[in-house]
Amino acid sequence: MSAAKRKPDSDQPELPMDDTSQKPAETNGNGGAHIVAEETPGLTHRPFAPDKIELPLHRRVDKSFLEYASYVIRDRAIPNLADGLKPVQRRILWALHRADDGRFTKVANVTGDTMKFHPHGNASIDDAIVVLANKRYLIEGQGNYGNIFTGDPAAASRYIECRLTQLAREELFNDEITQLVPSYDGRNQEPVTLPSKLPLTLMLGAEGIAVGLSCRILPHNFPELLEAQIAILRKQPFKCLPDFPTGGQMDARDYQDGKGSVKVRAKIKEKDESTVVIKELPPGTTTESLTNSIEDAVAKGKLKVKSINDFTSEEVEIEIKAPVGVSAQQLIDALFAFTSCEVTINSRITVIKDHRPVELTVSEVLRENTDQLVRLLEEELVLKQSKLENELHFRTLERIFIEERLYKEIEKCKTNEAVLAAVHEGFKPFRKQLLRDLADADVERLLQVRIRRISLFDISQHREEMEKTKAELAETLKHLKNVVKFAIAHLEALLEKYRPIYPRLTTKGSRHEEVDVKAVAFKAFKVAYDRETGYVGCKVNGDEFKLECTKFDKLLLVFKDGTYKVTELEDKLFVGPDLFFCGLPDRERVFTCAYTDRKASYLKRFTFGGTIMNKSYLCIPDKSRILFFAPDSPKVLYVRYKPALHQKVHQQTCAPSKVDVKGPKTRGRMLSIKDISSVSAEPTRGWDETAATTEILFV
Repeated sequence: MSAAKRKPDSDQPELPMDDTSQKPAETNGNGGAHIVAEETPGLTHRPFAPDKIELPLHRRVDKSFLEYASYVIRDRAIPNLADGLKPVQRRILWALHRADDGRFTKVANVTGDTMKFHPHGNASIDDAIVVLANKRYLIEGQGNYGNIFTGDPAAASRYIECRLTQLAREELFNDEITQLVPSYDGRNQEPVTLPSKLPLTLMLGAEGIAVGLSCRILPHNFPELLEAQIAILRKQPFKCLPDFPTGGQMDARDYQDGKGSVKVRAKIKEKDESTVVIKELPPGTTTESLTNSIEDAVAKGKLKVKSINDFTSEEVEIEIKAPVGVSAQQLIDALFAFTSCEVTINSRITVIKDHRPVELTVSEVLRENTDQLVRLLEEELVLKQSKLENELHFRTLERIFIEERLYKEIEKCKTNEAVLAAVHEGFKPFRKQLLRDLADADVERLLQVRIRRISLFDISQHREEMEKTKAELAETLKHLKNVVKFAIAHLEALLEKYRPIYPRLTTKGSRHEEVDVKAVAFKAFKVAYDRETGYVGCKVNGDEFKLECTKFDKLLLVFKDGTYKVTELEDKLFVGPDLFFCGLPDRERVFTCAYTDRKASYLKRFTFGGTIMNKSYLCIPDKSRILFFAPDSPKVLYVRYKPALHQKVHQQTCAPSKVDVKGPKTRGRMLSIKDISSVSAEPTRGWDETAATTEILFV
């Protein structure tokens, strides 16, 4: 098949052709050319990867993926910095605003209206309405909206109702300065962003996962955000910390202005010596998930409880009773260590700014919101000024038109042009009284004044209204000269009104003491060793080395040949019949060991120090065996020798405390060159109490 010739894509460099083969060639680093494979129809070579073939499908997939990623980031998962809302939330509020009459509306109807703007299913809209209503700032709900404490879901959308709050009506909308774009089907207009004068990004918080990035903005206290905005306008320092609707106690040392994390604990009170009550929850948990985490910790042996009773209704109340021998404080420490009573929440403030995702701090977001507040207030003041000037201008026209009886002149006119000319001519002597030149639109408006209004015209009332309008215009101009001062007054009015309604729920400033999980863990496991089967563990029925352990404890195993290792606590672990000691490892604990290597016997005291899990070590020389091994140092050791010909001394004692403490590889001090039958901390059977017993003197 002959090589196919086609024109290269416009966005790709044309490859040089080799004269002999008529095949595309590419230049190497030394100026030469590498001959590449014969070109196939529909194939191109990527300029950034010459050895890879690109199909039109590749370009289509690349382009489609980038478009999809951009759509998910900007139009679904990440809130916009301008109004702090995700698209579905903005469309819900816009639908509510368009149909707002002050009365409650079925959520199902709101969902239907929102679907005119939102090209997705109704489930996401229903869920978003419930979330916004439970946050209380923008949507007021009526009916069963679920329970944020128990996790109970809201009723179906056909049973519950909602409407905009007064705060949303006053601070979120202004149709005159809202930029609108066509909806997805072109039948309606929706806002690019709402002209929000509230710091909604930090008020509401947000959580979303997009392609390649995510955001987790923690909710903050509304009055505290207003105070911080006032501080920004006054150029004073400020600090804002999260506030969660479920309450709790927060340690925000690592918050780092929104780029770190916070630790939040449940609020737990002692009811009596053995009973505690959980009154507030950490964010992201419910009473059900919290009790499940407690039951899971009990099942894993991390803590013990006698009973759990959940009495939660409008307020959280989970009563937990400790078992006998466990105090309420011990139970509280264990709950913080092993259950969801303490959670760590990471913060990552990712928002859409100028159509691009950016990562900001709390201070940066609040400064942007404050700048926007000042800008919006200035735009509203300019609009108000224009309206007042227009009103003052028309009232002046109306007074002159009626008082000077200019309307009489138009009675003689027979055409519209003549009427306009007569009115313009009639106002010429009064030009100095007008704010601006008379326009045709002004004349059209004057001509619409009804005879009834002319006949009932009250000069005194008109002057009062004019003075009122002039005073309002003067006040508006005054505010325009100092917009920052006007913005501060605006924020102070909001603060005075809403501070009592939205108090802080999460206790801030508490510094949580780190709980040592090993120290507070309950000893819920009993370890034993069965020499007959060779198994050791917490599910072994044996009579030796009985220990009470926690889930975090390790086991130190020492065998007769001097081998030792540290291993995890297991249900059943086969170690064989030669286990000499089983206990809990302690790097600094002193152990006493007597051993023999067939030529002599030795005594040493040592500490194990650090070990690697499940790695075998030797604490005595190779081909030796242990005669005695015990933690700490017995006061006296009783040594008995094997009977031998001409042997006069059959038993002796020694004081281990006279031996220095060293490492596990130390040889130790010689006990004797005689064959030893036993070494014990107590006199064994056959020990002759009447015989003279000498003490071994270590050389």
